[in-house]
Amino acid sequence: MKRDTIIGLLLVGLILVGFSLYNNKQYEKVAAEKRKQDSITLVRRLDFEKQIAIRRQDSLSKLTPGQRNLYEKNQVAQNSENVSNIVNQGNNKDNNYSYTYKNKFLETALNSDAESYTLENDKIIVDYTTLGGQANQVIIKKYFNYDSTTLYLIKDGYSKFNIQLFAPNQINTEDLNYKMISHTDSSLVMRLYFAENSYIENSYKLPPGKFMVDYSLHMIGMDKFIPRNVTGLDASWNLDLPRMEKGYKNEKNYSTVVFKYPGESSIDDLGLRKDSSQKNVKTNFQWVAFQQQFFSAIMVAEDNFSSGDFSYKFYPETDKENKLMACSSNMYIPIKISSDITIPFRYYYGPNHFKTLKKYNYGFEKIVPMGGWLIGWINRIVIVNVFDYLSRFINSFGLIILLLTLLVKLVISPLTIKSYKSSAKMNVLKPEIAKISERYPKKEDAMKKQQATMDLYKKGGVNMFGGCLPMLLQFPILLAMFRFFPSSFELRQQPFLWASDLSSYDSIYNFGFNIPMYGDHISLFALLMAVSMFFYSKMTSSQMDTSQQGMGGMKFMTVWFMPIFMGVICNNFSAGLSYYYLLSNIITMLQTWITRKFLVDEDKLLRKIHENSSKPAKPKSKWQQRLEQAAKAQQQAAKNGKR
Repeated sequence: MKRDTIIGLLLVGLILVGFSLYNNKQYEKVAAEKRKQDSITLVRRLDFEKQIAIRRQDSLSKLTPGQRNLYEKNQVAQNSENVSNIVNQGNNKDNNYSYTYKNKFLETALNSDAESYTLENDKIIVDYTTLGGQANQVIIKKYFNYDSTTLYLIKDGYSKFNIQLFAPNQINTEDLNYKMISHTDSSLVMRLYFAENSYIENSYKLPPGKFMVDYSLHMIGMDKFIPRNVTGLDASWNLDLPRMEKGYKNEKNYSTVVFKYPGESSIDDLGLRKDSSQKNVKTNFQWVAFQQQFFSAIMVAEDNFSSGDFSYKFYPETDKENKLMACSSNMYIPIKISSDITIPFRYYYGPNHFKTLKKYNYGFEKIVPMGGWLIGWINRIVIVNVFDYLSRFINSFGLIILLLTLLVKLVISPLTIKSYKSSAKMNVLKPEIAKISERYPKKEDAMKKQQATMDLYKKGGVNMFGGCLPMLLQFPILLAMFRFFPSSFELRQQPFLWASDLSSYDSIYNFGFNIPMYGDHISLFALLMAVSMFFYSKMTSSQMDTSQQGMGGMKFMTVWFMPIFMGVICNNFSAGLSYYYLLSNIITMLQTWITRKFLVDEDKLLRKIHENSSKPAKPKSKWQQRLEQAAKAQQQAAKNGKR
């Protein structure tokens, strides 16, 4: 082998050995560095998880049980992703910022303590917390709970509002403390900084004399953090509404979640009288309301939300914290990424008073459940305005209901008196009708019996449909009152006689236990209403011909079943409603007695019938002729059947 070849092989061998030794040393160095980074990563992870655990525990202590499960579920997924982001970004030396909690501004926001600030006018007091930059507590002035305590529409820790965005990783504003920039009695500005010139700003203004708070969400310089392909923000609002009224059942029956589509005159809701409900909306909507029987918290998006998911669930009556229902709204807010983004919102915190709500021109008044087209029209146009006008001069709403009842009866009195006259005439004709029944006892003579009865009514001047029209007119009014009184803010905590609150039931005796459907008490107005209904039914049922088929059962239903049924149903309803029905029955009985006593002369009516009987019969109408032909055909068919 040549010398040059041997030297070449030796050099190659030395190079391979040297490279192998160098590579092993570098591998050990890299492995050591990796172990070091892994240790740093582990410390970061444990520290982050410790911070999150502390923050989550603090948040959970303020949450309601109904919200805690949902919060825990969301936080597990979010924290896992945020830890991964910190690990990955902490190892990326090319990043100027670690955009999530590693960001020094957000790290400060995460670790700082929450502070509270207050906005106040003559209507409401709103406490704001820097944690999440949101309203934490709302007091409605000049109104109180049924037990005379301060009326909190939102209690401390019962509300959570969160904006979730990607900048470029997931951020939840409810976990971070905003920095207070400016504060007065009517305005405040808070900012969540991502950099010196990049921040999210929450601006709140409370004008005097308003239940409405103006809220502007500003995003300045956030285009440096939010990817251009992001088209919107996820917002969630969870609120536990407290109980404020005496009757749990009545309060529950008129509480729900309501929302309105833009450009629509009507509203949509999750339904009444349910233990829980939910709905997903995939189109634009303008506002969402968490509605209690007499007060609401409403969030309005001036530029509309693009979709939403709503739900509510009622707490049991025995809830230790006296909560009514847990409301939830998850909304998508469309945005277009730029260096300066402004999204206007508004919050309404106030009473469900029809005319107060209407002043804001958002259709808020639609949340007051006044009924459908006809019933709602009667309530909005007639009843509300009558109540509003009379309340200017009369302080007692019991007297206002009395005057309203008299007014309704006066308006329909001409038709009512005509109906009573017709009923009285039928009562006079009962002996003659009995004679007709004796004359035609057989079933096959039913058509003849009916024809003879119609002839008798004609001679006596009785209109068979005369009693129907007043009832048709009164029925929508009765339904309108049924909808108006339980939801009428005007009656809330208005006392009358023994009732301390006309909007709730009036209890004169508590059993100490609950009777299904009836309740745990006796409502005197409901009891008196049932008694008055019984006597009125007895008065009118005396004119019923119980010899006819089915009339006996009808009399039982009218005289006994309906008064008992209404007494049971109204026992938990508004005392004002039972009081109105009581007055209506009493006035109706009085009208009936006056009509029978002074407006109908039975002797004169009988003489007129006899006079008409002696007169030559008038030519039969085509209808009477067809009736007779039908009777003959029926008789012939009966004969053929016997054969």
